[in-house]
Amino acid sequence: MSPKQYPYPIVDVWANIPGLGTAIPEVENLFTYSHSDPEWANRRRSPKELVSLMDEAGISHICLSAWSRPGKMIFSNEEVAEYTRAYPDRISGLAAVDLHDPVKGVQELEHYVKVENFKGLRIVPWLWNLPPTDARYYPLFVKCIELDIPFLTQVGHTGPLCPSEVGRPIPYIDSIALQFPQLKIICGHVGWPWTAETVSVAWKHQNVYIDTSAWSPKYYAPEFLTFANTTGRDKVMFATNFPQLHFKDCVRNVHEHLLDKGVLRRSSLEGSMGGNAIRVLKLPVKVESDATKPVL
Repeated sequence: MSPKQYPYPIVDVWANIPGLGTAIPEVENLFTYSHSDPEWANRRRSPKELVSLMDEAGISHICLSAWSRPGKMIFSNEEVAEYTRAYPDRISGLAAVDLHDPVKGVQELEHYVKVENFKGLRIVPWLWNLPPTDARYYPLFVKCIELDIPFLTQVGHTGPLCPSEVGRPIPYIDSIALQFPQLKIICGHVGWPWTAETVSVAWKHQNVYIDTSAWSPKYYAPEFLTFANTTGRDKVMFATNFPQLHFKDCVRNVHEHLLDKGVLRRSSLEGSMGGNAIRVLKLPVKVESDATKPVL
C-alpha cells in the first residue's frame, strides 16, 4: 500500500524508534493502558520495516525522536540518524541532548541540524523533572531560533508514573513564549487535562503549535477540535507517539471518527494532517499534483 492513497501528505510529528516500551521503564504503565502492540513497542526494527508500516498507514513522513534523560541517552541522535540516512525523504530526525550540560547540548544540536539535517529539538520535561522555564533550556532555545528549528516538548499530564507539574502549559509554555517570541514551540500530547490552557496559549502566541501525539483521534478533547476547526486550523499537527499508538489505527480513526462524522471539517484536514508540519518544520515532503482521490 502506498502513502499516495490520500490526496494530501500525512506527517507524524512525534514518532519513536521501535523498542521504546522496554527502553524507558516508566512508560510501561502508559503502554499497558494504551493496548500498545508489543511487537513494535518492545523490539527494535529496521528502517525498512518502519517505512513499511508507514506505507501501510498512508503516512508520507515521520519525525523520529531521539531520547535523553539524566545520565543516559536512551535513543541517541546517532541511532536516529541511521534511520534518516536510510530514508531521508520519509524520515526526519528530532534531536535530544543532555539538559544538564547545555553547552555540549548546543554543540550537539547544531551538528545534527547542520550535518544530518535534523528538523527540531525535543526535550521531555518529566524525564528531567525540570519545566521549560528552567535556565538550562535557555541556551538551547537561542540555538533553535538561530537555526530556525522548533522546540518540541510534552505538555499535559504524564501517562508514565512521573510528576505531571512540569507539563503545565500555563505558566511554563506561556512564559517561554513571552521570553522567546521567535521560538517555534510544538506542544505534544494535546495538553490534557489542561487542554483549554494549551489551546489558549497556542491561540495567544504566533509561534506556538499543538500536536496530537499519544491520543487516539477517537478521544481528542472538544476544546482541541473546536480550535482545529476554527482559529487553530494552521496551528495543529497530527502525531501518534508510535509505538504507543499505531500509525494505521490513528490515520484510520481520523477519517472514520472525525472526518466522516463531521467532527473535523474537511477544510481543516489537509493542514492538520501534514501541511502545517511541512511548513513549520520545513520537511522534505513533495506534494504530488496528480494525486488520486482519498480512500476514506
